[in-house]
Amino acid sequence: MDVQTDSFDPSEFAWKGLTLTPDASAHIRKLASQQPGFLGVRLGIKQTGCAGFGYVLDTVKEPKPDDLLFETDGAKLWVPISAMPFIDGTEVDYVREGLNEIFKFNNPKAQHECGCGESFGV
Repeated sequence: MDVQTDSFDPSEFAWKGLTLTPDASAHIRKLASQQPGFLGVRLGIKQTGCAGFGYVLDTVKEPKPDDLLFETDGAKLWVPISAMPFIDGTEVDYVREGLNEIFKFNNPKAQHECGCGESFGV
């Protein structure tokens, strides 16, 4: 689910873009090498959680017409243009936390996060 942007046309903005850390790009490339037809990942947002918005990651086999592409070292990250006002400038990392390995989002637009870290507010 994409967030609706009725009050403005996001395609008219100059975006800072999203960046991938070396660990995030390596993980996306690894996923692509293991799955035929896998081109990269799509990072979107949805309204959820106690803080307002949550990140949504999907695999991409065919980009959508309104997706913006950000590529680092051969790793491809697509973002729906409607999500850009909420996540522009975000650094996507891939980290180990205890026994888990997860994508981590360093979003400069997030003014607060919920206690469990699953949602954010702008």
